[in-house]
Amino acid sequence: MDPETPQNLSNNLKKLAGNYLLKSKLGESPFSTVWKAEHVSSGDVVAVKQVYLHKLNKHLRSCLDCELNFLSSVNHPNIIRLFHVFQAEDCIFLVIEFCAGGNLASYIRQHGKVPELTARKFMQQLGAGLEILHTHHIIHRDLKPENILLSDVEGVVVLKIADFGLSSILRPGKCAEKVCGTLLYMAPEVLQFQRYDEKVDMWSVGAILFELLNGYPPFCGRNNVQLLQNIKSSTHLPFLQLILPWLHPDCLDMCLKLLSTNPVDRLSFSEFYQHRFLRRKEWETNTNF
Repeated sequence: MDPETPQNLSNNLKKLAGNYLLKSKLGESPFSTVWKAEHVSSGDVVAVKQVYLHKLNKHLRSCLDCELNFLSSVNHPNIIRLFHVFQAEDCIFLVIEFCAGGNLASYIRQHGKVPELTARKFMQQLGAGLEILHTHHIIHRDLKPENILLSDVEGVVVLKIADFGLSSILRPGKCAEKVCGTLLYMAPEVLQFQRYDEKVDMWSVGAILFELLNGYPPFCGRNNVQLLQNIKSSTHLPFLQLILPWLHPDCLDMCLKLLSTNPVDRLSFSEFYQHRFLRRKEWETNTNF
């Protein structure tokens, strides 16, 4: 099956999955392609993720099983919805929720750095979604703005965690060692090929918070070695000096503790979820996004 011929794919999908018609390509990776699709009868718009099974090694196949098992068992406003799964030839197709707002990366490119209250609301929604992962002992391992989708519910932007293609079950007290993720959002322990736990996701959350506040990721590098050197050589987070005076101490505290290079000192999920930056009543406001 040729992934570059959407009409051919559409014909197969019609036969196998309730008449979903592929409309346009939303994105792709070496292992999958995501299409915008429409149900022929109802006109409902969805996304269809086509995963090429023959390209998956044992590790990625295990991640796919984790993704399917997790998404099929949850229904939460801050987790992308999985509607149907079906298989054709050497591909498996996931019919998932379509988010017309694009992803957080495009949102940041469009808006630049966002107000602190907006960053806080995004963090609250991200925390609500991560709580579901935490309950199911799931580590995402690829949290980044591109994998956070945006929907619009009655004029309010709703954040949804998506793309669980590198996710895994990790029981309390256990560690993982597979190096995976996206370079700019990888925790130092992953970059150093060390064993790690769920706190790698907390580092990624810190990098996302920093990027929301500044408009760019906290650290850069062309490869693992350069990125790790830049992280280790930094004595403080490179916040824009213009925004520092306006950031609440609770916001700075959360970002600094999420981006602690030592995972022992990094906020755990529970500490993140209960942090003053997200919980203080005086933050409550009707400010719109």
